This record gives sequence, C-alpha cells and structure tokens, in this order.
Amino acid sequence: MTSTTEPTEPLSVERLSATTLLRFATAGSVDDGKSTLVGRLLHDSKSVLTDQLEAVERVSASRGQDAPDLALLTDGLRAEREQGITIDVAYRYFATARRRFILADTPGHVQYTRNMVTGASTADLAVVLVDARNGVIEQTRRHAAVAALLRVPHVVLAVNKMDLVEYKESVFAAIAEEFTAYASELGVPEITAIPISALAGDNVVDASANMDWYGGPTVLEHLETVPVSHDLGHCHARLPVQYVIRPQTAEHPDYRGYAGQIAAGSFRVGESVTVLPSGRTTKVAGIDLLGKQVDVAWTPQSVTLLLEDDIDVSRGDLIVPSKDAPPTTQDVEATVCHVADQPLTVGHRVLLKHGTRTVKAIVKDIPSRLTLDDLSLHPHPGQLVANDIGRVKIRAAEPLPLDSYADSRRTGAFILIDPADGTTLTAGMVGESFAAPQPVKDEGDDDGWDF
Repeated sequence: MTSTTEPTEPLSVERLSATTLLRFATAGSVDDGKSTLVGRLLHDSKSVLTDQLEAVERVSASRGQDAPDLALLTDGLRAEREQGITIDVAYRYFATARRRFILADTPGHVQYTRNMVTGASTADLAVVLVDARNGVIEQTRRHAAVAALLRVPHVVLAVNKMDLVEYKESVFAAIAEEFTAYASELGVPEITAIPISALAGDNVVDASANMDWYGGPTVLEHLETVPVSHDLGHCHARLPVQYVIRPQTAEHPDYRGYAGQIAAGSFRVGESVTVLPSGRTTKVAGIDLLGKQVDVAWTPQSVTLLLEDDIDVSRGDLIVPSKDAPPTTQDVEATVCHVADQPLTVGHRVLLKHGTRTVKAIVKDIPSRLTLDDLSLHPHPGQLVANDIGRVKIRAAEPLPLDSYADSRRTGAFILIDPADGTTLTAGMVGESFAAPQPVKDEGDDDGWDF
C-alpha cells in the first residue's frame, strides 16, 4: 500500500493557520462501520494520542479482541460502548499538513436521525456509509435527503465492508449507481463514491492493494483536496445583533456598539446599512475587532459595529447592507425536520428563533410530509412526528428578515421551540425544498395567538 498523505511532521501554529478548515459529518445505518471508519481515519492519519490508543488497546484486549477496536475512539458514552452503537453527535478535531478538520460523527439509528440535522447543519461535506452487503436502504435514503435539505455541497458515498463481498467491483458499481441516481434527484450537487474497508484500512487513508480496479482518491485524500468555497462576493452580508455595548465610562462616555458574529458576507466602514425589522438606515462609522479598529470585517468574525446615527438597535435585530436587505414577513413557508418526540400539529403555538431573535408563532398549516422511498408528498398529514420531513406554514407575531435557505444557510434557518419548557421541536429551512409541494390555499385564522 502507498500512502496518499504527506510525510508526518510537526504542525506549527503558523502552518495550521495557513491551512483551510473543512467541516464534515458522517452518517450511516446501524452496524455500517461508521465509528470504525472515523477511528481508522484518526488512527492512520496519526491524529490519536498515545494514551488514547493504549486505552483502546486495553479495552479491546479485555474483550478478547486480537486487534484494537478503533470504534472505541469515537463512541465515548458508556451506553455507546456497551451497545456498540453511536447515540449522540460526537465532535472530533484533527489536522493534517494539508487541512484542518472538524468532524461530526452522527448516530445511525432511525430514532437518532434528528441528530444528523445538528451535525450536518454547518457541514461542507457529508460522508454517507453503506454496508456493501446490504446496499442502499431506507436509512441511507433518509441521510441523503437530510444532506440535500441542509444544502451540504459535497457528499461522499463510502461503500464499506468491501472485504466481506470479496472486493467485487460489480457490487460497488451497483450501489454507487443506485445512490447517485437517488441523490441527484434530490438535488445533491456533487457525489463521490469510494469503496472502502474501514476495518482493514482499505482506501481510508492508504490506497487499497485489494481493489486495483478503483482509480479514485482515498477518503482522506478526498477530504484534503475537496474545494471549500468561502467566496464572500456571493454572500448576503448579515450581522445578527447579540449585545449592545454601552460602557458609559470616563474614557468612553458616548460609546455605543452593536456586537455579534457576522453570519455571512462582509461589512466596511462607510457602508450604508439598514437595521431590520425597523427599516432604519444609517452608515457604518467604525468596526472594532479584537480591541482594534479595522476598515473591513467578514464572516465568521465576531465584531462590534459603530453606526453614524443614534437609532434604536437591540438584541435580535439584523444589520444588513441597504442595497441587499432581505424582505421582512410574518408568514414563513419552510421545509422542516421534526426532532422532538412530541408531534408538531396544525395550530401548535411555538416560539420561533431566527438568529438572535425569538418571537411567538403559530403553525397555520402542514401542507405535506415527504415519503423517502419515492420522494412523493403525503398531503395534509395534520402532524409531523419525530424524524419526519415536511412542509409547514407559520405565522409569526412580528416581522422577520428571512433569507432563503438556498441563499444563506445561516440566516435562512430557524428552530421552533416549545414555549412551555424550552424544548427544541423542529429545525426549519426557509423557502423551497428539493420537492416543493403544490400551493395550498390558506384557511381562516386559528383562535388563540391570532397575528
């Protein structure tokens, strides 16, 4: 086997800062070998500390296993280790000479599909595992649908356990063709299929001598070289105000700054901006970044904007360029993934959190629920239960500045919260999905929270 990675050498702070960052998530059904893949990736890329590896070797030996069980490197919960499954989203940070990585290892059980929404919501790439013996199953289609809904730009199909099907090219080709056709219909822009054996290490970090018919990249090689686009010229600049800074000290008697993390795009001193939802317009008088004044700042920097005029700005407001302001609306149409055990029903009173703003809202209609088998729409189901994907219409108590999720994954997303106990009910993506339902005529207003 020949290594596809550069020779191992110490990574200095300077060198790490010069590399790009890739956020990626892994998903797969139960026993597809997802945790083993992640463990193999960390082990073979030499991203595991010696004491961690020794602990895994001790546990594996106590279980009578001849080789270290690399899945133990990621399954950190006691229940995960006892059952041999992943339950919660596990985040891992590692780096090679080419790139830095933040990995979200998500569960495979159907009842934990909602956890994939959390893990993949900020991902640039999703790795979907398939057991070569089982092929594409319902959970595989569910994971592909979630990746498509969340607009993950790159999807890797890792066909695992090729060693158990005698490394046959025909098995891999059939699975890759079926998955690619399904994911393409969902609108996934880029799909890369890689045959692997996570247990044996084939095509994970090192190229496999057992599959000479495969001429593509290994998993790590693809992760290191896949393009990560952060072109700010195509982003809508957005700053959700998190905190208003007014020290009122002798040194800063008139200082008034609006702090937050830039969600998208960039801001410049002198630029005309609008504060939403009020619609008041002013200019950027200054930008403070880490205690210094700068002329320009961009996502994902946390900054404080100073404005030329004294206007009413508070937490929850959105500062945007005047020439590129989103419309404000109380009527929200979105595709959602329901994540709570409690069903979401028509007439449900909720809190809608968008950026740093939280408002009262009511579910006016649930036009459809998605059937993953054939991507058909079940009209007017009346409710969504845990892990359901569907379309909703929501009426908010106050106008909200919403972008389409297709344009901005940060400012086009929201969550619905149970006002009684603060439980997160639903994750929403504003605008059309990959399977938009037919328009539904609005019915009369519901009693109660009538906005």
